[in-house]
Amino acid sequence: MKKFPYLQNVSLKLDRMMNFSSYPFNTLALKNFESIEFTEPVTFIIGENGSGKSTLIEAIATSYGFNPEGGSKNFSFDTRKSHSELHEFLRLSKSFCLPKDGFFLRAESFFNLATNIETLDKDPLDSSMYLNLPKVIDSFGGESLHEQSHGESFMSLVVNRFFGHGLYILDEPEAALSPTRQLTLLARINQLCELQSQFIIATHSPILLAYPGAQIYQVTNSGLELTKYEDTEHYAITKSFLLNPERMLQELFKEDNKE
Repeated sequence: MKKFPYLQNVSLKLDRMMNFSSYPFNTLALKNFESIEFTEPVTFIIGENGSGKSTLIEAIATSYGFNPEGGSKNFSFDTRKSHSELHEFLRLSKSFCLPKDGFFLRAESFFNLATNIETLDKDPLDSSMYLNLPKVIDSFGGESLHEQSHGESFMSLVVNRFFGHGLYILDEPEAALSPTRQLTLLARINQLCELQSQFIIATHSPILLAYPGAQIYQVTNSGLELTKYEDTEHYAITKSFLLNPERMLQELFKEDNKE
């Protein structure tokens, strides 16, 4: 077994009974699914909305031991149970070398994470014995995540909380970021990869997908398939639009008027 990456393979426990006609096993991401292998520091999972990529990412994170709503393994808050049972049916193959850091980020529940940090930093006993303890928010830059914009708070998390030698699972991190900030995130991902970190990311961003050497799994009608960056729909559609936006808009509006 290799020392790195930390998470090397995820497979279905085929010895367990599963109903492939019901959610989450009927999603395209799980069609013909047996296992997914991670061989590079950065792996992307892409697909249309509703294809099951976020469901799979969430299940991998939960099965690894992260809180389903996000955070490190030390977070245990539960605002509303919305994750599927898929994590119970996954088998993880890990390196003998354990990561020193780890985090699961869900764009849709980042607000809940920020709220939980503020809750943890309140002194429940109002006792002086707790006054000298460092606050949780200190690890996230020291400023309340709620008092920053969504994009600023997310970058504060990545820059201040992620310190390397870690496994970081991100679900649509670009949701809060401008194109410029996405480039900043790419640079930070590269810094962390140089510090022996592994990333597994569900995304729609053609900017993030450009990370050199990354594995890209695309959800197709046949299930998950490894693909090249230039062969992704994200790249092809974005390139076509930027090269000739007027023509694409004319075609788009023409089709819209027919309806």
